[in-house]
Amino acid sequence: MHILHVVGARPNFMKAAPVLRALAGRGARQTLVHTGQHYDRNMSDVFFTQLAIPEPDFNLGVGSGSHAQQTAQVMTAFEPVVLETKPDVVLVYGDVNSTMAATLVCSKLLVRIGHVEAGLRSFDRTMPEEINRMVTDRLADLLFTPSEDGDFNLANEGVPPEKIHFVGNVMIDSLVQLLPAAMKVSRNGLPERYALVTLHRPSNVDDSESLQSILASLLEVSERMPIVFPAHPRTRQRIADFGINVEKLHLVEPAPYIEFLALQRGATVVITDSGGIQEETTYLGVPCLTLRSNTERPVTVTMGTNILVGQDRKKLSSELMKIYEGKGKTGTIPPLWDGYTGERIADILLSL
Repeated sequence: MHILHVVGARPNFMKAAPVLRALAGRGARQTLVHTGQHYDRNMSDVFFTQLAIPEPDFNLGVGSGSHAQQTAQVMTAFEPVVLETKPDVVLVYGDVNSTMAATLVCSKLLVRIGHVEAGLRSFDRTMPEEINRMVTDRLADLLFTPSEDGDFNLANEGVPPEKIHFVGNVMIDSLVQLLPAAMKVSRNGLPERYALVTLHRPSNVDDSESLQSILASLLEVSERMPIVFPAHPRTRQRIADFGINVEKLHLVEPAPYIEFLALQRGATVVITDSGGIQEETTYLGVPCLTLRSNTERPVTVTMGTNILVGQDRKKLSSELMKIYEGKGKTGTIPPLWDGYTGERIADILLSL
């Protein structure tokens, strides 16, 4: 069996690595396509080293652009690759533009599609990722879900049960694999207690009023607890564009995965608008405050350490005070978040 993997953005690499590894152990023929949706070294290439991912067979070099431009460029560049390599199954990961674009190409070429991390829904169509998730799941032939709410969502949308496979969270496989290395990372002068911040969603960073409100809240946090803020290139650019003073926030470059995992593990609290970080903090048992009013990963709220605070400064402040006083939310690890999801996906693919 020939399986082609499509990766394009930072989270995809963490999800693809365990599946690549599991299939390699079974002797499957594999092709890896990197669309180039993220091209900053700390945001992409370093993952091939840290996660032991082989060099891509194809790099489409798409880069940044509007959603329409990026989607069209991936489709145009990806179609000849599929026609040349003739895979039996194409695996797409997560909810980025590359995922939907590759799915559209394969659907029209009648190539079987597997979606890893299927079924997640925020029910908020203002989020571009929600559109990507819905389109991909509608067209995919194999839907690998990370949590039981994914199965429920897909069933409600009329997806036949034989297409749905509850396999667990493949990103946790990478976390489990690399956690020992993260535990050896030097603290490099980090304070004993600190808040770790990530911020990148367009709804939070592209609007001057929203970004200034969030940063004002973070400045209040910094009065009580030092902040470590690995700033996404998009966020750093918006801060500069809007002329916002962030001298009191400790902005650093985006960290490679192992180093960032160490930052998460050592944090007193993580404040984020990322989806994957909600999952990682749940596994690590670190309190997480999410600067969104909804999440496509509700299991991190119902079972994990995550709390949605949106842009409510009072709620952010009150939840931080609880955490500061040692009364923060505790949680449990969801079912099948055990480090063996890649193996389960490989089992299903090779049984086709």
